[in-house]
Amino acid sequence: MTGIATIPEVLPKEQVGKPGYTMHLEPGILTLADRLKSAGYRTLMTGKWHLGSGQGDLPNAHGFDHSLALDASGADNWSDKSYMPFYQKAPWYEDGQPAVMPASFYSSTLIVDRMIDYLEAGRQDVPFFAYVAFQAIHIPVQAPAEMTAGYDGVYDAGWGALREARWRRAKQIGLIPEEAPLASMPDDMRVWGDLSADDQALYAARMQVNAAMMEAMDVEVGRLVDHLKNTGQYDNTIFVITSDNGPEPSRGDDDIRLTIWMKTHGYHIGIDGIGEEGSWGFIGPEWAIAAASPNNMFKFLGSEGGLRVPLIMAGPGVPEGKKFDTRTIVTDLAPTLLQYAGVDAADDRMIGRSLEPVLSGAQAAIYQPDDVIGIEVSGNSAILKGRWKITRNQKPHGDGQWRLYDIEQDPGETQDLSQQRPDVFADLLEEYDAYSNRVGVLEVPEGYDSLKEITRNTLARQFKAYWMQLVVLLAVVIGLLWLFVRLVQRLVRR
Repeated sequence: MTGIATIPEVLPKEQVGKPGYTMHLEPGILTLADRLKSAGYRTLMTGKWHLGSGQGDLPNAHGFDHSLALDASGADNWSDKSYMPFYQKAPWYEDGQPAVMPASFYSSTLIVDRMIDYLEAGRQDVPFFAYVAFQAIHIPVQAPAEMTAGYDGVYDAGWGALREARWRRAKQIGLIPEEAPLASMPDDMRVWGDLSADDQALYAARMQVNAAMMEAMDVEVGRLVDHLKNTGQYDNTIFVITSDNGPEPSRGDDDIRLTIWMKTHGYHIGIDGIGEEGSWGFIGPEWAIAAASPNNMFKFLGSEGGLRVPLIMAGPGVPEGKKFDTRTIVTDLAPTLLQYAGVDAADDRMIGRSLEPVLSGAQAAIYQPDDVIGIEVSGNSAILKGRWKITRNQKPHGDGQWRLYDIEQDPGETQDLSQQRPDVFADLLEEYDAYSNRVGVLEVPEGYDSLKEITRNTLARQFKAYWMQLVVLLAVVIGLLWLFVRLVQRLVRR
């Protein structure tokens, strides 16, 4: 509907340029910043953008007065450089122009520093909208060494122990039913006890950095809150903290091509200096599953581990210290904030619902048992309707098959009920077809694998960037071969 149906890194060639898959916000799409700016708000943004960097794609063209935006899936957190071969550089932009980045920085600190600068520059007696999009805790997982050291020993028991501990804790505090089972680890995941002592120490350290990066972000959020308090802007500000999706499963130690790229770009994956500048940090799929516990699987999938994320709100009109056990989706945030701001949100293309009736206590829920929520990205899909959910996951972590779960009793998605409840299964498949047609979903091609697609798209971008150098290199090789052949011919004649 917006033009950003997935991310460019995994877009198959069959979908390139198709409606909804143009990889930039299409004409007529209004951002929250657009709407609030029209209502007299100052609109500010710092951090990850990843919505296009072409003409008219950057934040300044979509309602933001000031912005420091990274148009990429991620970047290094300690310096101005790319974190993966798909990008030749880290594409940072300020107010629509290539940004001049500091010689050294830490991304979470820089993102808050710049937001504070924007808030203070020409501060007026008008309301503001500040969108702060941290890189934490995306790969490369990096954090200050002193914070990483604070987690020594915490993860030494391994991912299996952490996963079970979080599952038990979730039951204890009432996040899931007492009888809710924990899904088995997928067969292709490693067993902690099978790792060598050195590998266990290395992977435990990687998870320490992951935790430290989260803590470092938390410190910066606190610093921003303190600034608002010190400048008298806190009491009338609504805060929303959430995440885009579940834990990141990518590894940096199982692909020789990535290993070569790291060596040529000054990265290492060892334990010395882990998380510091030059360290390409990651936690891998096993830790990602553990981090998502008690939910199943991780980022980019239609499983609960890829969909359920924290949502914290605070401020005027939001009850303090209260937990709401009700369903919501990220598209509900825009109409919620617009209602609190007193801005008309009437728009047929805005599919979310305001949470204000729930937050004010007027309603117990904004989605009723017969209401349908649909989700799809690159073939990873889900439909939720009341207690039921169907989901399918594509390669490399899925098989493209639909499954049915009772998500209230089985939030860990352990028992596929599609055979036991064919009536419910058929109903939800019909609901998915309706959702798919309504929002313009294009099915991924047969055999689609997001990891293979990243490889294909990366090679295509590398060739586009370096084709001239490759032509010159090929010419040099051919020339040397010709000289070698001529030399051999002369020697033979002699």
